[in-house]
Parts: sequence; C-alpha cells; structure tokens
Amino acid sequence: MSQEDKQSVNLLVDEARVAVGKYETAQLRRYNPDAIARYYSYRPWLAWGRALTVIWFFAGFIFNLKWDEWQDRVEQNQFKRAVQLRRLLTRLGPTFIKVGQALSTRPDLVRQDFLDELIKLQDQLPPFDNALAYRIIERELNRPIKEVYSELSPSPVAAASLGQVYRGRLQSGEEVAVKVQRPNLRPVLTLDLYLMRWAASWLSPWLPLNLGHDLTLIVDEFGTKLFEEIDYINEARNAERFAANFRDKAEVKVPSIYWRYTATTVLTLEWINGFKLTDTKSIRGVGLDPEEIIKIAVTSGLQQLLEHGFFHADPHPGNLFATPNGQMAYIDFGMMDQLDETTKETLVDAIVHLVNKDYTDLANDYVKLGFLTPDTDIRPIVPALEELLGNAIGKNVGDFNFKTITDQFSQLMYDFPFRVPAKFALIIRSLVTQEGIALSLNPNFKIIEVAYPYIAKRLLTGESPEFRRRLLNILFKDGKFQWQRLENLIAIARTDGNFDLVPTARMGLQYLLSDEGKFLRRQVVIALTEDDRLHTEEVQRLWDLVKDDLQPNRLLNLAFGALAELSREGVAAILPAFTINLNSGQVVKES
Repeated sequence: MSQEDKQSVNLLVDEARVAVGKYETAQLRRYNPDAIARYYSYRPWLAWGRALTVIWFFAGFIFNLKWDEWQDRVEQNQFKRAVQLRRLLTRLGPTFIKVGQALSTRPDLVRQDFLDELIKLQDQLPPFDNALAYRIIERELNRPIKEVYSELSPSPVAAASLGQVYRGRLQSGEEVAVKVQRPNLRPVLTLDLYLMRWAASWLSPWLPLNLGHDLTLIVDEFGTKLFEEIDYINEARNAERFAANFRDKAEVKVPSIYWRYTATTVLTLEWINGFKLTDTKSIRGVGLDPEEIIKIAVTSGLQQLLEHGFFHADPHPGNLFATPNGQMAYIDFGMMDQLDETTKETLVDAIVHLVNKDYTDLANDYVKLGFLTPDTDIRPIVPALEELLGNAIGKNVGDFNFKTITDQFSQLMYDFPFRVPAKFALIIRSLVTQEGIALSLNPNFKIIEVAYPYIAKRLLTGESPEFRRRLLNILFKDGKFQWQRLENLIAIARTDGNFDLVPTARMGLQYLLSDEGKFLRRQVVIALTEDDRLHTEEVQRLWDLVKDDLQPNRLLNLAFGALAELSREGVAAILPAFTINLNSGQVVKES
C-alpha cells in the first residue's frame, strides 16, 4: 500500500471516529466519560475555547477583587463584586450555577454580601423564551397545551439552572407545577464535565497524599447525577419512591406526579403552597417556628441516610419549603442517590463508635466505608482521630458541627492516607448543605443537637435485629454493662419532644423476655451483681431519670402488655412456676 493510500485510509478512519463521536454524544442518555472524551478529542478547539472563557471570566473577577484591595475600596465595592460573581456564574451556565447553589447554603464559608446574591441562583435565574418553553411542552406531550391545562402562567414563576417552572391548572381542576427543561443542555453539560474531569486528572498528582485520589471519580459521580437530573421521567420515579419512604411521616410532604402529562423534558406535579426555608418572616407570619421546620429537615435527612438508604443529594433552600400547616415539603428529586445495606449499617456503627469514643473501631469503620484502604495501618491514626474528634466534640456535644469536623479533617488528610470515596462526596454535600440552611436561620444552630436525639431514639426504639445489636454494642464493652451509656442515651433521646419512653420500655421488656433476649437477661443479672456488689446506686440513678415517664399505672400496663404478647411457652421458659391466661390476663401459680 502506497503512502498516499495509507493517508487516505487514516483519513477515512478519523472521519469514521468523528462520526461515531457525534452519534454517541447525540444519543447519550447516561453519563459516559469515555464517549464524551472521544467526542471532544476530535474537537479540541471547543474544549480550549470553553476553558479560555472560564479562565478569562474568573481572572477578571479575581483581578477586580485585588484592585479593590490595592485601592482600599473593598467595603465600598462589596455589593458590586457580589453581583459580578452571580452574573459570572450565570453566564458560565448550569455546571457553575450548581457550584454557586452549593456555596449559597454556607454562611460560615461565604461572606453575607456574596451570600445574598448567590441565593438568587436557586430559583431567580434568567428564564428562557416562553414561546420556546410552550413548544417544548406541546412537542413532549404530543398535544396542544389547551388540551392539557385550563390555565398556565404566561411566564415562569421560578427559573433554575436546568429548567423553569410554570404554575397551572389541569383540565380536571388540579393545581399543578409544570417544569420545563432548558433546551440544548446536554452539549453544555458534557463539555463542562469533560473539562472538569481533565482538570481533576491533572490536579490529582499535585495534591498531597491521597487528597486527590478519587477526584476524577467524584467528577464522574457528579456527572452521573447531572445526567439523571435532566431526565424528568427518572425524577418522577424518584419522587414516588421518596414519597413511599415517608408515607407514615405526616410532617414530610412530597408532591404527587401526573404521569399522563410527564415526559423526558416536561414534568407535571402537584403544586405546593409554602415558603422557602430561608423565608423566616413568612414562616413566622403563619405561626410556625422556623427551627422546628429545620428539625424536620435534619431528622428526615438522617432517616434518608440511616433508614431508607435513598437520599436527596441537592437539598438547597430552593428545593425545600415549609407549608402553612407545618409540613416540610421536598419539591425536586432530580439528584438522588442510593446507599446499600452494608454502607447504611457501617454508618450507624460509625455513629455508635463516635458516641462511645471507640476510636479504634471508628478507624476500622473508615476502612469499611472506603476512606482508608484495607492495607492501611490504623494504629497511628487512632490517636489522631481521638485528638481531632475529642477536640471537636468537647465536653458538650452541642459544640459539634460538620464545619468544625471538615476544617480539622482536612489537616488529617494531609497527614494520613484518607480519601473521599465518590459516593460520599454527595453525602457530605447533602449534610453540609442542610447544616448550612440551618446556620442561615440561626448562626448558633448545632446540627448534633437534633441528630443525637434522633439517633438515640432510633437505637432505643429500633425493632430490627441490626438496631438491637447496635444497642447492645453501646450498652456492653469488654463484657461489662455500661450504666453511664444507658443513662446518656435515655437523657439524649428525651431531649426529643416526640420521644415517649413507655413504648420503648415495652419493646425492651418484650425483647428481654423473648428467646432472642436470653443473652441480655444473663448479662443484666451479671451487670446487677458484677464486682461482687449489688449496683443499687446505678439502678437508682436510672429510676430517677425515668420515674416521671413511668407512673405506676403506666408501669403496670407496660408489664402486662409485654407479658400478654408473649407465647405461653415463652413465659413458661422465663417463669416456670407460673402460667398466664392470655385471654383474661391473670397470672396463676402452678401447684
């Protein structure tokens, strides 16, 4: 084959690759970094053009900040620079708007003048043309708008990074929100994600130890979630699954989905009347306490992580509303994630070990969760964790917050081979965002003051074998019963106003009297008599703690209720000299 023929063949191969790249990008419905990289590798001018645009925008902004410093005009130009940053992020598009949204929930990281402007990125972005939005609705639903909606607002009531929302009413009378996706999102997202991934791979080797170990994986996780977020069919399924998880929680509201009028880029769902969580004036105006709503938000967030394993990964104030009847409503389900059972259980274990100050076990939990590799020597890490978490929590658990931990943990990552698994990037983002919302309402808010009572209550009331096992892990250490831990657990749980000790005590008594509770019965007897003495002081302290909740009549009902639910064989195994008439509830001594 001649040189010219080889060149012709190579040219045809290159053209075929470009054609494949075009097809793959056009057909891309899920995030695929390889397909995206293949596409832009034949269009380097697009990538360089976008990179230069981003660099130019930020270089100009940083220069203006420095110029203000040199001219001693920082305070005078604060508002001007805040507006400039918001406009910069808006011009750079959805990916950078998402970054701004995350920063808008962190008053502890961003100064107030910038914060006020970044908050506008949640739902006050420039809308796209109404006529185009209406055409998208008709194309996606394959019918004229008037056949579906008797009313539809002439302009959007909110415009966000990926779409805009219209208020309407179905022909059948239901009031709805109609979410319409911005056109041509996919090319913008793929280019930004390509550049972010390239920057992550370039930066990783320059970061200390394993700080950048999973940087590209974190970008991939973000890209996967962004692609899921622009599929409104997927979002509708997420909403229904989320609603099913909270069907027994009246304080959490999830809008209904109207499937007949939902497609890939159009979503029709129930209209929610309410106020953004940051609108404290309106919330108080209807007689609600903003901090009570925040408690619902934090508790429901913990339920998502520790119970359901299916969690909202983008809980910024534009997605969370307080309703006039005291509910907290979630309205956006595009960015969700799932935890497997093993991860959920290990997270609970880590919390238990943190409460117990068992730092060796906590270090092992970090290995199981992927923050440390299995071959890591944890011995030097244990005292560092003890110093870090001991200082962060202090004598008062109320001093704990995620900001304190993340600030100090960053130093730990320099000294030891910690890394952030891609899966946990979204979890951390979700947790710090919720804490950020709470801090914007109350600068003295401590998320642990809400989280600890919830976790304590879950451990005391959990009906599953896993939660009972974790409770036993708390109550026993090195084979000895930990009286102080039980006192602390009950005291913390009682700070939750909804916690009732009687059902918990009934459940505990039933478990104690069951076959499964044989080990615990034996350990309780040992605990009461260990060290060759009766532990009457510890029992007295416990009684003083719970006596107001366990009045004699409630205590009697509790005991009979627990016994009545046991089988005759179960009771006979525990009290062989007695039998119970389960119909009458009478206890009869055998002859």
